[in-house]
Amino acid sequence: MRFSLRTHSVLFVIALLLSTTASADAIRQTKGDYYDAFRQLDVDLPTPNVYRTASGAPGSQYWQQRASHKIKVELDEAARRINGSETIEYINNSPDSLRYIWLQLDQNRFRNDSLERRSETAVDIGGRRNLADQSAGDVINFAAISRNQAYADTLYGYELKKVVDSKGKPLHYKVIDTMMRIDLPQTLRSGQKTTFSIDWAFNIVNEVPVSARGGYEHFADNDTYIFFLAQWFPRLAAYTDYAGWQHKAFLGRGEFTLEFGDYEVEITVPADHVVSATGALQNASQVLTSEQQKRLKQAETAKTPVFIVTPEEAADNEKEGTSKKKTWIFKADNVRDFAWASSRKFIWDAMGHRQESSSRPFVMAMSFYPNEAEPIWSKYSTQAVLHTMDIYSSFSFAYPYPTAQSVNTWKRGGMEYPMITFNGYRADDTDPETTVDGAPARAYSRATKYGLIGVIIHEIGHIYFPMTVNSDERQWTWMDEGINSFLDYVSAIAWEENFPSYGDNVNVLDSITEYMVSENQVPIMTQSDSIIQFGPNAYSKPTAALIVLRETVMGRELFDFAFKEYATRWKFKRPTPSDFFRTMEDASGVDLDWFWRGWFYSTDHVDVSIANVREYKISSENPEIEFPLNRAEVAAEIPEPLQQSRNREEGRKTRLDRYPELADFYNENDRFTVTNQDRNDYAEMLAGLEDSERTALDRAIKEDQFIYFVDFENLGGLPTPMPLLITYADGTQESMMIPAEIWRRNYKAVTKSFFRDQPIVSFEIDHQHQIADADFSNNHYPRKIEKSRLEIFKDDEKKRNLMEGYFTRLLDAKDGVDKESKEVPLTPLDHKD
Repeated sequence: MRFSLRTHSVLFVIALLLSTTASADAIRQTKGDYYDAFRQLDVDLPTPNVYRTASGAPGSQYWQQRASHKIKVELDEAARRINGSETIEYINNSPDSLRYIWLQLDQNRFRNDSLERRSETAVDIGGRRNLADQSAGDVINFAAISRNQAYADTLYGYELKKVVDSKGKPLHYKVIDTMMRIDLPQTLRSGQKTTFSIDWAFNIVNEVPVSARGGYEHFADNDTYIFFLAQWFPRLAAYTDYAGWQHKAFLGRGEFTLEFGDYEVEITVPADHVVSATGALQNASQVLTSEQQKRLKQAETAKTPVFIVTPEEAADNEKEGTSKKKTWIFKADNVRDFAWASSRKFIWDAMGHRQESSSRPFVMAMSFYPNEAEPIWSKYSTQAVLHTMDIYSSFSFAYPYPTAQSVNTWKRGGMEYPMITFNGYRADDTDPETTVDGAPARAYSRATKYGLIGVIIHEIGHIYFPMTVNSDERQWTWMDEGINSFLDYVSAIAWEENFPSYGDNVNVLDSITEYMVSENQVPIMTQSDSIIQFGPNAYSKPTAALIVLRETVMGRELFDFAFKEYATRWKFKRPTPSDFFRTMEDASGVDLDWFWRGWFYSTDHVDVSIANVREYKISSENPEIEFPLNRAEVAAEIPEPLQQSRNREEGRKTRLDRYPELADFYNENDRFTVTNQDRNDYAEMLAGLEDSERTALDRAIKEDQFIYFVDFENLGGLPTPMPLLITYADGTQESMMIPAEIWRRNYKAVTKSFFRDQPIVSFEIDHQHQIADADFSNNHYPRKIEKSRLEIFKDDEKKRNLMEGYFTRLLDAKDGVDKESKEVPLTPLDHKD
């Protein structure tokens, strides 16, 4: 449709069309409900100082404490118990004087009187992996029953036997739940260090029912165990420039905030055990056979993983048992934690990894797992470790430690520590037996395969974040889980195309939308223990955010440079969210305050819509040209009244047809007839134009472009770029990116104009699914018909037949217990007053 814009300045009209204009609502928003979605974030971030700069880098006086440990520990396999002693050297690098220090006693969370136990709800009584669905009423699951029984059967928590100074004098201490305060006999001033020792013991938790991050797994068929010890020794709480002592109780969700230090650890275990631990093994000649030492050397240059302990040797170890003991000695420099695993069941394979690093050119990648984990572990575990180092190092820095280890400690899930990770998955007991290379093996599902590869990538990735880039997990879970999940998603796609990281949704941006539109959620920046919907909030949503940031907002080149700068700046240091936000902006030159505010500080979601599109051409204002065009367009676009056409079809004549003498001037000239006044008005308009205006008008008429006004609405509230696909009448297409800054004056609705040489038949937002848009039905103009398929419904309600059920064969236990049935039947008791 042509539209005649009658104005004193056609140039003004053209300028108006060229601009991106806000709707009438935008003008009214200058008062009332106006919200500046692009206001600078610095007003909400901590003020830069000598410790942390406005650029996001460590300041000139940045500091962090240091805590080194010498530990001797013995595993009592029969009693499933730990006895340990440690000497800690603590250096006060802060400018402050300290009258006391705080240590973490994480095993105390398993005490029945712990803050975590006492604050459990009916939902989480079954542990973090087995939340009960209370939406339909009171429910208790089998996990909750088993967990309650485990706590009733065994007394958990630390038994502190001795806390003394370097001279053996007792130190006064106070235990508060999972924290212990040691009162120093003398103030520890800046630059000074103190040394003290602790003896302790505890009963190791049965990980499966208790749902812990460490403990043991029992294999009932041959009465063997895998022990995997984490949070197993009293360790220093962090003292920081931004929070002082980070001594918030460990409630099981917000993980750990720790100090770097050097570790020398002696681990005494049954002589037939194989031990995997943080650090490098110092006494291989004392704990390994000569053949195993030879294999370990061969693995350094091998092209495929080499068995250090073969499956056959592991099977033999399981059969024998011993009362003898061996002590494995490990040394780890500049780590923030120490974990280990021990079992007579372990197969051990290894392969060397070469990298471009003058300080760490060689890393040994290793895996430890039982025969129950075969054949999938020997095929994929160490390869996944190697792959992770390849990808993560390209985004950050060379892997900083001598070993990278994956240990199978449970059927699913994973946990991370310096140089060692505890990982599922393994083939399920119900999976059928098969053969691999002619040997018996257990089949594994597609979910198990990709679950295993994915969890190993994720947990080994944690050795970069937060084991090296040492963020505060107790406060900000997303800084390690979210950033790491982003990198493990990138790594998974680099493993193979269409890697099912999010199940059927290969694209995390399609997976995250269900969470982002949900009501029951909190911002990413919420403190760890208060997060609702923990997985999507701390893992998936930050992943989606960083994918959008890299692929759509910043572009790969700018993002990758800035991200590597962040990782390098904060390697072996403790960043906060503001350091990450500021570094990404500082190194890229891109203002991202709107992005952090929307994705990390709000619960808004992405849902942009094309509300309306209008097509125009510039009018010449020449009545000799425009009036005939208008006549033809009206005739083409507005049909005559149906009553009129049917009268004509029936042969009915109008009165004018019957009495032609009634015709006059207006019957001979319609409303589009050009008059002399129209010609005079056109001449007057031309005479009133400046030379530049006349030139612009003549050019616009000659080019005869199509002009479109497109109304965009931000229904989700989260400002976003808009990838726009324009399809032309000849079938060609044009892709363009409308930046998020289009929403800077009105984040709810804007109108944008387009000048094109040929007609447009459709506009579409986010056709490649790159901004996490929650509703694609409103992304296309004109609207598309949604296509799908219907399944024919048949009522399959089964009636209970008493006689049939009575004479049905009773199944043995082996015939099929439903392992997924996790709810225990409850019988209500009537309580009368």
